[in-house]
Amino acid sequence: MALGLDDVLVGHWTHPGGHTGCSVVLPPAGSIGACSVRGGAPGTREAAALGPGGQGTECHGIFLSGGSAFGLAVGDGVAHWCEEQGRGYDRFVTPVPVIGGAIVFDLREAGAGRPDAAAGRAACAAATTSDPAMGRVGVGAGCTVSKIAGFEHLQPGGQGWAVATGGGITVGALMAVNALGNVLAEDGSLLTGVDTREAYPYRDMTPPPQTNTVIGCLVTDAVLTKAEAVRAVDLAHTGIARSVDPPHTTMDGDALFLLSTKRTTVTAPIDLVATLGAQAVAAAIRASVRAAAA
Repeated sequence: MALGLDDVLVGHWTHPGGHTGCSVVLPPAGSIGACSVRGGAPGTREAAALGPGGQGTECHGIFLSGGSAFGLAVGDGVAHWCEEQGRGYDRFVTPVPVIGGAIVFDLREAGAGRPDAAAGRAACAAATTSDPAMGRVGVGAGCTVSKIAGFEHLQPGGQGWAVATGGGITVGALMAVNALGNVLAEDGSLLTGVDTREAYPYRDMTPPPQTNTVIGCLVTDAVLTKAEAVRAVDLAHTGIARSVDPPHTTMDGDALFLLSTKRTTVTAPIDLVATLGAQAVAAAIRASVRAAAA
């Protein structure tokens, strides 16, 4: 089951050069979407519509991509694939898919290939209900972490996933980890990087420090309203704060999406969804760097 749910599809595309890629999450019909951005340097699609002030409720797919702003083109490929599959809200002429997404900065050299609309289509075509791959694949292919002490200390980030259950509901998380900071283990020790707790050396670095971000997509079978989903995904950012030090900096574009498939009969408390979401996010971040280092 992809991310703990048997009606959710997850797929990815990795560039043949292995330096970038993208991943998609495709929920069943009738799912609602929500988004919360806490980092200071985000790159997103439909974040406003799926945020607290937006009218958007239905969501038909989420993509996570490398390629910096160029990677937002992945969303076009996902949208066209969904239209062809009849995924979208009915606007008489054609199904109109609502596709949310976020990008990480993994550009390394001019002229290197980047994820585009074709890559988004390929990720959709490859999507299955099987457990997603982890490590340096899909959106995680070019991710790095632990750049806060200097780029000589950077280590692979990657793509990771985890599932948390409780109270009759399931929450899964797919994460791409390209953080400025270090990744912490369950006991607070360093999984990546060097100990910089005495003084973080915020200084000019090459490549520039804006090349960071932790992004992800959560899925749950809990029955949520749009407002509840927005609140739950905002609180799920706690999982980033537990596993990345420091989190949500002005040089990170941290963003999370949440999809509620509403496949249970459980109307779960927001705090339960948020608590399980934070657990899944933290576990997925740790799983990403462990798999990337293997």
